[in-house]
Amino acid sequence: MNAITIIGSINLDTNLRVKKIPRPGETVAALEHYSAGGGKGANQALAAKRAGCQTFFIGAVGNDNVGKQMKQLLTLEEIDSNGIMTQDNATTGQAFITVDEHGENTITMYAGANESFTPEDVRKNSTIIQQSDVIVAQFESPIDSTIEAFTIAQQNGVKTILNPAPAEKIPQELFTNSDLIVPNETETEVITGISVNDEASAKKAAEKLHNKGVAAVVITMGSKGVFYDFAGKQGLVPAITVTAADTTAAGDTFIGTMCKTLKRDFSNLEEAVTYGNIASSLTVQRYGAQPSIPYKNEIDAQVEQQNKN
Repeated sequence: MNAITIIGSINLDTNLRVKKIPRPGETVAALEHYSAGGGKGANQALAAKRAGCQTFFIGAVGNDNVGKQMKQLLTLEEIDSNGIMTQDNATTGQAFITVDEHGENTITMYAGANESFTPEDVRKNSTIIQQSDVIVAQFESPIDSTIEAFTIAQQNGVKTILNPAPAEKIPQELFTNSDLIVPNETETEVITGISVNDEASAKKAAEKLHNKGVAAVVITMGSKGVFYDFAGKQGLVPAITVTAADTTAAGDTFIGTMCKTLKRDFSNLEEAVTYGNIASSLTVQRYGAQPSIPYKNEIDAQVEQQNKN
């Protein structure tokens, strides 16, 4: 069993299901309203845990009822929450998600306490990182805290996976301390300047990311599949055709679940990508972020079905 530490965001998601996403100045009626746990960090932690990983979390919530609720959700999933700080001077992060009838979404996020934990807070939790096989981070929490966490990981032989979402400029220090980077096609273009729309353009972007110091690259490309490139081996894992109800948390499911299968030397990267791809195909067929993330038995059943086809 891989031991995974996630450093990142915890949110309460407020979801609205609509027939179509409103244009500026337009009012539309919501077909459904519901709330659920979210945040890229918490979603990835749930995905890793439900896939069978021992999972730890470093992050922050506010000293409010939402924070207590979000922390309890992770604890009920048996995720180690000792690294989650409660901040008196901040409110818990929230996201407001609108999903249309095609499963596409728009997301407005209020970071709140997610922005409040510091490199010093990370150092206080260095033991959690040191006892892990892998640490995963995104960009919904302070980048200097992520750099500190990845530096500690590298010093202790712990593999680092960076999900640069939402996309922003990445300091070279973070590139240097990242073993594997997992952007989607939009994030890849922001980072590299290369428009990714097929395997050839994905390979060019991967080369640019390798030149920045990242050994392994995985680029998720939606319906076009997932491209991987490591140690001279690359390929495109095809997307699984399903009817999408809600794409929220699909990428988070992919990354968290991939960690379950991935070996420390990344020698089975294609296998791990395929496993994560199958898991995310289940996620998009359901509504909500955390409620849509599948469990190991569901993923394994789908793997078996795929192998029969």
